Amino acid sequence: MRIFLFLYLVLISIPQASAANCELDVACEVNNRSYHARVPDDWDGKTPLPVLLHFHGWGRQGKMVMNHKRIAGATRKMGVLLLAPNGNGRSWSFWKSGSRDVPFTDAVIEDAAKRWPIDRSRIFVSGFSYGGAMAWRYACENGKNINTVLAMAGTLRDENEHCKHPVNLRHTHGTRDTVMDYPYGNNGELEGAVTLWRNRNKCSTAPNSKIMWKPKRGKKFSRLIWSNCKSGKSVVLDVHQGGHLIPNGWIEKQLQELL
Repeated sequence: MRIFLFLYLVLISIPQASAANCELDVACEVNNRSYHARVPDDWDGKTPLPVLLHFHGWGRQGKMVMNHKRIAGATRKMGVLLLAPNGNGRSWSFWKSGSRDVPFTDAVIEDAAKRWPIDRSRIFVSGFSYGGAMAWRYACENGKNINTVLAMAGTLRDENEHCKHPVNLRHTHGTRDTVMDYPYGNNGELEGAVTLWRNRNKCSTAPNSKIMWKPKRGKKFSRLIWSNCKSGKSVVLDVHQGGHLIPNGWIEKQLQELL
């Protein structure tokens, strides 16, 4: 009896494993699929966390996102929980409505909320390339609870998509992109890249303002801003002259401005 009592006291004296025991390389399982997660540096373990859910590019998986300097490097510094779902077949179903990846993404967010305290008012959905298009698809079908979409080099090309809710959008694309070509408008205008969301958010045709900006390291951006849309949501388009890439410093700047 004393032995059992001793073992019990030893066990309760050992710190219990966190519910979030699937961080970084160890994937979190949900609905027969999985995702990866990374908490920010210096988190106190209690404060609710803003979330950046990032869809990886074609042929990748969420594990790669966990150590990506331009993605995880930004969230670690900015105090944001990073979630990176794993696509079936290393890709995403975004071409048509009714994507199986939309309810999966919902499940990822709900599962993460059980493991970490999250700030539901600051859920940002991001993606690169096919992942950028998937971010648009998710926002189009279930964007009600998204704070902002941060998409890079990937869009839904059909301007007539019926998106359920207006959303705040920040999109960047390179004019020399030859993988997912820059989506110019019918007359070659840069604004064509975000026509879908300009229309859904009931924005003006022309942007309200244009500025130039450049991170400490990286490419210069021409920023077009639609800030007085009738829906109350905004559209920001950052155009650079590079190719198919995640621009250096872009995610960090967006999080700085949004947080």
